Amino acid sequence: MKTKGISKPKVNLITLGCSKNLVDSEVIMTQLKGNGISVAHEVDGTDNNIVIINTCGFIDNAKQESIDTILKYAEAKEKGIIEKVYVTGCLSQRYRDELENEIPSVDAWFGTMELPLLLKKFKANYKHELIGERVTTTAKHYAYIKISEGCDRPCSFCAIPIMRGKHVSKPIEVIIAEAKNFAKNGVRELLLIAQDSTYYGLDIYKKRNLSELLDRLSDIDGIEWIRLHYAFPSGFPEDILNVMANKPKICNYLDIPLQHASTRMLEIMRRGTTRQKTESLLKTIRREVPGIAIRTTMLVGHPGETEEEFNELMEFVEKWKFERLGVFTYSHEEGTHAYQLEDNIPKEVKEKRANELMELQEQISLELNEKKVGKTYKTLIDRKESGYFIGRTEFDSPEVDNEVLIDAKEHYLKIGDFANIEITEAREFDLYGIPAKNK
Repeated sequence: MKTKGISKPKVNLITLGCSKNLVDSEVIMTQLKGNGISVAHEVDGTDNNIVIINTCGFIDNAKQESIDTILKYAEAKEKGIIEKVYVTGCLSQRYRDELENEIPSVDAWFGTMELPLLLKKFKANYKHELIGERVTTTAKHYAYIKISEGCDRPCSFCAIPIMRGKHVSKPIEVIIAEAKNFAKNGVRELLLIAQDSTYYGLDIYKKRNLSELLDRLSDIDGIEWIRLHYAFPSGFPEDILNVMANKPKICNYLDIPLQHASTRMLEIMRRGTTRQKTESLLKTIRREVPGIAIRTTMLVGHPGETEEEFNELMEFVEKWKFERLGVFTYSHEEGTHAYQLEDNIPKEVKEKRANELMELQEQISLELNEKKVGKTYKTLIDRKESGYFIGRTEFDSPEVDNEVLIDAKEHYLKIGDFANIEITEAREFDLYGIPAKNK
């Protein structure tokens, strides 16, 4: 067994949950490295003697994954394979007291805003001069930028404000500096993320200021794509559509979680909108930015959702034919407004509805993809895997959207470069193509 407290720290950082958590992990890594501490992201083996787990606490499945991961490394510590286990992130923020009692072998628990306290465990200081710089864990040619933290929305089902606090925008100058550093280091695509990106700027500029941010980011040399995620539909700043339409670097892509179509369900969910307003906004988006790919998320099985309202959601999705769509089932979360309601829809009904909606989306996605056969698209090559170069068009975000596959035995492409790819075959969620000649 290793002697605790003597070995030089070598950290393995594990990230669970969303891209916003990934950015937090990258900030932790940047600060540790800035203090001369060895740190790696999700490495195998036993060379690292300290594990930091950045947890997710959003819904049941994510919480269980986080707990299982903590237990795995707590057991490794008890066996002497590693020396210390630290836990941070959303689950730790929300359930720290209970978890401390249930998993006493964890050395320390930290909330979402307690990075300086975590650093103190390494006798390290938070280095303000590193703000704007960040170690990345993604492919070198794209990076996530978190433009704000927290959320002021009152959605019935969401525990994010409990774990992340109120909305706080990051100043434009700080975001620009971060983006320029990325560009200097070879990043070609920026993915803007937040709990609610359309609220950006209200707290510090007293107005929704996303359009100015997008405009200024598009002026940065070296950056070729800028992609916008998590745009809340209520109070959507329509001035960003003009920027998207007129700035070639801003992808014709918008991630806008709608959650439902029924006006009654939207009211129960406290979304601050109606079906009529939602459809009016969708018409405006597609009119102002022709050819835009809209990604959305739907929630099924919320307390009170009737079969008729689920059918209305199905009809809505069929009507609007979203280019990208994800579904999750309702999770009864302590502290949320909906927790006061009876979780009255059986798990099997929730899953049945989610499956039906995704089957519909699979059909829609195939229809839309088949229309791309014979056309040529600018494609960013992400990686080589299983005999294919795998890339994305401007209509696709990493990890969650469609990919373009090019046979690596027949064609050579450089990872991190853009290539014009002619689509030769379409599947439900993938495209196959070849490098276009003279295009």
